[in-house]
Amino acid sequence: MISFQVEDLNNQIDNIEFPEEVSLSLMEVLRAWNYPIPAICGGKGLCATCHVIVKNGLHQLQEPTERELDLLDILPDATYRSRLACQIRISNLIEGCLFHLQANKKSYSPC
Repeated sequence: MISFQVEDLNNQIDNIEFPEEVSLSLMEVLRAWNYPIPAICGGKGLCATCHVIVKNGLHQLQEPTERELDLLDILPDATYRSRLACQIRISNLIEGCLFHLQANKKSYSPC
């Protein structure tokens, strides 16, 4: 099992455990746990409505692609810790990470 934490918009932190053999994105797992992730583009990395801040474990994750960085650049509340949840795969790399959900009203969506 892979364990990580999610901090919601009310700063409540939940522990999540997920089997590592499941091939899903962080966005898909968050939606399955009923977090308010619109994912307007369906997880294709086109809309940035799954914006999260990696509060712990950023150095563990794979580097973002140029496309992801381009989308993050247009978000008014993006920081160097920003990532798109649809671009983070569930794997042992996220063990112990803490992801903070961002308010979706601030996300940009060209969709």
